[in-house]
Amino acid sequence: MNMNTGYLRIFLFLIIILPWVSSCSSHPAEQSPAPVSAEEPLVEAAVPVTDTESLLSAVADLLGRRDYDGALALFDRLDSEVALAPGIRILKASVLSSAGRIGEARSLIEDIIAGDTNNTEALYVLSALEGTQGKEREQKAILERLIKIEPNHIQALSSLGDIALRAKSLQTAASYFDKALAVDPDNGAALLGRAGVYRYQRNPKEAEALLNKAAILYPQWTRPLTERARLYQGAGFYTDALNDLDRAKSINGNDYWIAVDRGIVLVDLNRKQEALPEFNRAIAMDPNIFIAYVYSAGIKDELGDYAGAEHDYEVLARLRPEYYFASEGVGIHKMRKGLWVEARDAFMETYKQAPESFSYALLASLCWMRAGRIQDPKPFLAQVLRKVKRDSLEWYVIRLYHDLNGDSDVAIRIDQETDPTLKAQMLYYLASYYDVRGNANLANRYFTQAYEMKQRTIIEWRFTEWVVEERNLKAL
Repeated sequence: MNMNTGYLRIFLFLIIILPWVSSCSSHPAEQSPAPVSAEEPLVEAAVPVTDTESLLSAVADLLGRRDYDGALALFDRLDSEVALAPGIRILKASVLSSAGRIGEARSLIEDIIAGDTNNTEALYVLSALEGTQGKEREQKAILERLIKIEPNHIQALSSLGDIALRAKSLQTAASYFDKALAVDPDNGAALLGRAGVYRYQRNPKEAEALLNKAAILYPQWTRPLTERARLYQGAGFYTDALNDLDRAKSINGNDYWIAVDRGIVLVDLNRKQEALPEFNRAIAMDPNIFIAYVYSAGIKDELGDYAGAEHDYEVLARLRPEYYFASEGVGIHKMRKGLWVEARDAFMETYKQAPESFSYALLASLCWMRAGRIQDPKPFLAQVLRKVKRDSLEWYVIRLYHDLNGDSDVAIRIDQETDPTLKAQMLYYLASYYDVRGNANLANRYFTQAYEMKQRTIIEWRFTEWVVEERNLKAL
């Protein structure tokens, strides 16, 4: 079995990127397949593996189905002498990488390189292994070594361009992509990479031209469509972006990022009820990537699915604890249900992530008071007071919660406040203070005043609105 280098590359680079695409938190820089007709049939995996083309096609087909065990089993059907050929072993290492068996893949590739230090295909696979493990410095070093051996190695040039593009070294990235395109003007990875440089350089027409070319050359490759959709979305052409994503979805309905991108564009078009199933679909495909929860939680919240929103905020807070809007969302819904201890803990976590926002400290303290003894937050509030500008309205309200007296002075200061946003916030906390202290008449009076200010952008608005509706204060 003769392994043609060019034909091997076509399938090899397609195989390398499969696990990378499914595991990255954003669209990765990937290698393109060969230009094909939209009607070109896939080789059935069941055909006898009698030549190079049959093996490569069958492997690619099985990997497209994520059947890694089936793809690896094909190598067992080869004659032992053929199986030891470097090209076959490189291909097997790539399949092992796709299957997540990185150690076995690395061992196989390093063994090949030990016997042939200038084997550029083995070096490229090794660079890809480093990339999948986030070792970009090592990946770059191997690629630079590779192009010293083979200066026109298109995939290595494109990969170096991708690394430079991620580092925002636009001139360096452009140089690598231009070199790759000089060798092959139709190379998909280089076309998309160069388009990415144009996009960062705010040259959308040149970017669109290259993406158009890639979309025509590779009709069954979704990435030219998703990249062009992002270009259109950034320019405000949401319908055009949606058209590209619809087409991408028809090609591959099981791609997490196509679902997410399509959902985001539908949100841009204010079609949130249509967007939600896309985010839910993405979550079903990979529940461990956080981005879909950001949108699904917000949409469910807006549509009144509070249980669904609470669940998504909780998952999001677990996946990305530093994303404080998630713990804020958890706190809001725990507070809505009267789960004061859980709400307190959520707002304490939010305050920890955003210590400049004293609303979270006050909300945590309020929930703490409602959960038990009213004096419990005092040590915490003493620490908060040290961080607040003395004699500011926030300082006086926080001191009210700390000292549990001085409410008349705070009420006068709030009445004199000219900033409507701050005034509405502090009215809510004054009302809540009276509520905790058992003075329902004053509490309702200040809740109503806060509600009448209609400051809907603040977190306190939701709590104010809920109290007013629950107590029927609109009619007063």
